[in-house]
Amino acid sequence: MSEYQYYEFQAIDRDLTQADMNTLRSISTRAEITSTSFTNHYEWGDLKADPLQLLEEYFDAFVYVANWGTRRFCLRLPKGLLEYKELKANLPNESAWVERTAKYFLIGFENTNEEQDEWDDGTGWMGSLVSLRSDLLRDDLRCLYLGWLLCVQNGEIPDEQSEPPVPAGLGRLSTSLKSLIEFLSIDEDLVAAAAANSAPLDLGPSRQDLDSWIRNLPANEKNVLLITAISESGNRWKNELLRRFNRENKPPPSQAPPAARRTAAELLSAARACAKRRTRRAEAARIREVEQRKAKEEAQRANYLDQLAKREDAVWNVVIAFVQQRQPNGYDQAIRLLIDLRDLAIRQGHETEFRAKIEDLRATHAAKASFIKRLIKADF
Repeated sequence: MSEYQYYEFQAIDRDLTQADMNTLRSISTRAEITSTSFTNHYEWGDLKADPLQLLEEYFDAFVYVANWGTRRFCLRLPKGLLEYKELKANLPNESAWVERTAKYFLIGFENTNEEQDEWDDGTGWMGSLVSLRSDLLRDDLRCLYLGWLLCVQNGEIPDEQSEPPVPAGLGRLSTSLKSLIEFLSIDEDLVAAAAANSAPLDLGPSRQDLDSWIRNLPANEKNVLLITAISESGNRWKNELLRRFNRENKPPPSQAPPAARRTAAELLSAARACAKRRTRRAEAARIREVEQRKAKEEAQRANYLDQLAKREDAVWNVVIAFVQQRQPNGYDQAIRLLIDLRDLAIRQGHETEFRAKIEDLRATHAAKASFIKRLIKADF
């Protein structure tokens, strides 16, 4: 297979109409099309449409995977819920970007990693990533900041440029955020360095907080909320409600003065320091594991030799019986037992007696050249 490309689109806020599905079918006769999705892969050729135009017109999320290492994840967001300036501060360049259309913001994350060894057919990523859209609509901007870090990683941010405001919760990432890091091959040491300045994650409003806030809303607004909840599919209404609660009830996140924010160069330096600490921890853990394994093996060996001591004479007889078979396999088994008996002799301080028995064995079986070679090779 010379090339492979995987395209998956998903509609969230509204289902596709039959007319929509017919139009999409005219683009591809092979695609799997449902009322909420469009999925296709190509071994030869390409999608006969602009993915971003399809995203803008029909869908809310888009995943692309190519076997040469390119990966893209894009989202369509309704205008009015997020500020373009805020989006642009976090998504400034090729690896993480934002575009404005008449009704929407289109945001994208993309990276190419040619060193990926495992085959990836693209399936499964949409399910792992799509919840990031709901996070954004609830004002969780962590995925945007990860996009900025990807731009830093790829050398698209000037060294002296300061980071955007660091969102809370970078030290406690959700499963979908971890999937985004894996999908885009974002340096985990860079994420760890950035998380050092991230506040703890707010667990969200309690039921009591929501109850008090909703009770104080005007009656007409409550009616609108109920109608919206009943008439709209998906979670958009819920996300917008939570976003409104957060905006009205919580002070804006504290923003450190620019001098206190780290530059791209400082973050890269901190990431290198994180990598060194991680390497040292991994080496220390490896050494501990080796020592523990060695101690366990030595304890098992000591226990085995203790049991061998109880039947030492019988084992010598077994050695002689193996030698007398005049078979290569018997010689090998005899040598293995002699090694055990030598270790036992050393442990007991009976090395002189052991050497004497070996000399007797040599003299008795001197004609067995193959056995004598094995004795010499085992250093007896």
